[in-house]
Amino acid sequence: MSRTFDALVSEAEAVSVDGWDFSWLEGRATEQRPSWGYQRTMSVYLARASAALDIQTGGGEVLAGAPKLPPTMVATESWPPNVAKATRLLHPLGAAVVADSDEPPLPFADGAFDLVTSRHPATVWWEEIARVLQGGGTYLSQHVGHSSVFELVEYFLGPQPEEVRRARHPDDERRDAEAAGLEVVDLRFERLRIEFFDIGAVIYFLRKVIWMVPGFTVDQYRDRLRELHDMIESEGPFVAHSTRFLIEARKPV
Repeated sequence: MSRTFDALVSEAEAVSVDGWDFSWLEGRATEQRPSWGYQRTMSVYLARASAALDIQTGGGEVLAGAPKLPPTMVATESWPPNVAKATRLLHPLGAAVVADSDEPPLPFADGAFDLVTSRHPATVWWEEIARVLQGGGTYLSQHVGHSSVFELVEYFLGPQPEEVRRARHPDDERRDAEAAGLEVVDLRFERLRIEFFDIGAVIYFLRKVIWMVPGFTVDQYRDRLRELHDMIESEGPFVAHSTRFLIEARKPV
């Protein structure tokens, strides 16, 4: 027997959304993974680095999964609950966590790192990345691409203008990286299927990924949520598509 709308809403509103761990969605939503395997790829680069910086580390979960960290490993994060979580997770591994506003400048010297990484950065300050990289150093990141999960965004917000749909386009990121003096040596883009199996999964996702529907609250969107709940109950999972791209950029010697 399916659970009621009110029960699903209450559960999803009560659960913590700290950190960047989506395990609560197991059995409630699925998302295709990019073919390149970001954590696996990042781990290879970390293993051969001497000093690395992970920008916007979230709760540190992705970085903590690397089997070997370089002798100097630093992570930045801006949201206080995530700073605390990342500190607990990463300090035992020998990584320092720095509370940072995610606004320039990065609190590090010029040429401080031979590797900079980031998974799903909310903002990308290319000139700062180029500044803190050593000559010959590498930026490796998986970015959220343009129009990601826009089926869900536009369900709540209506059709979005073209400039909003194009934001985070990989071609624009390449241009901005090159304008900062970096050489883009790899750029791979994929569109990936997402399925939400109940309205609780939708609520949890929108509470956690706060930029999808800015200011989202259940009270504000209760009518649309109830309509979506009924649609999932009658027609099956709500399907959306995420976009991801892997970008590797190098600072010339």
